Amino acid sequence: MGLLDGKVVLVSGGTQGVGAGVALAAAREGADVVVTGRRPDVGAALLPRLREHLSPGRSAEYVRADVADVASAQASVAAVVERFGRVDCLCNAAGLTSRGTLLGTTPELFDEHVAVNLRGPFFTMQAAVADMVRRGAPGTVVNVTSTSAHGGQPYLAPYVATKAGLVGATRNAAHAHRADRVRVNALNIGWTDTEGEDATQRAFHGAGDDWRERAASALPMGRLGRVDEIADLVVLLLSDRSGVVTGSVVDWDQNVLGGLD
Repeated sequence: MGLLDGKVVLVSGGTQGVGAGVALAAAREGADVVVTGRRPDVGAALLPRLREHLSPGRSAEYVRADVADVASAQASVAAVVERFGRVDCLCNAAGLTSRGTLLGTTPELFDEHVAVNLRGPFFTMQAAVADMVRRGAPGTVVNVTSTSAHGGQPYLAPYVATKAGLVGATRNAAHAHRADRVRVNALNIGWTDTEGEDATQRAFHGAGDDWRERAASALPMGRLGRVDEIADLVVLLLSDRSGVVTGSVVDWDQNVLGGLD
């Protein structure tokens, strides 16, 4: 048996990057997997990879959804419930990382970050937990957040504000629904090698093809984080194997908060 054998897992923002990694890991661990995202072409390209890893009798599907639109985000949960009868596990993996300083962030940019990084995950979580509570069944949620929630770089002001908000929402939901046996945790990830990070480095920092090597050389362990490693920990937190753990926010990084040289 896999860690998620027979579970129905929804990965919001699951068509690429960390979300896709979580979906692939969940498929390998015996789950039915549904991924959401804005781009049907990307979702369709991921499905054959997911289906290669499914256990017999399990399925993988894509639901088009824009997490920035609350109705779309909540409809994605409804679609999973209609198809499978329930949602057992939710991973909120969508994220916007466009840059903005305190002095340079416009209201429009701030609102974009709120919509993708905070409001969307909040209401997706609301819909999934409502299904769990309605059925009187246990469930799990993992919100993918960021070590930048502790403060972050000056050019990440709106990103930091929204990821810190999601950390608070994680703890609040965990406390509110612990008696419902719904466990809610978060993973603060550090600098990770993803398609989105590659695009961000090129668009905002003028990075060339060697940016990964340059970044790795300055990091304590000599490399960026890997999606598959993050995905394995998310799957553990989604699974019953993580026991009674709820309200935890795990720093998944090679830098230590508060450590000084």
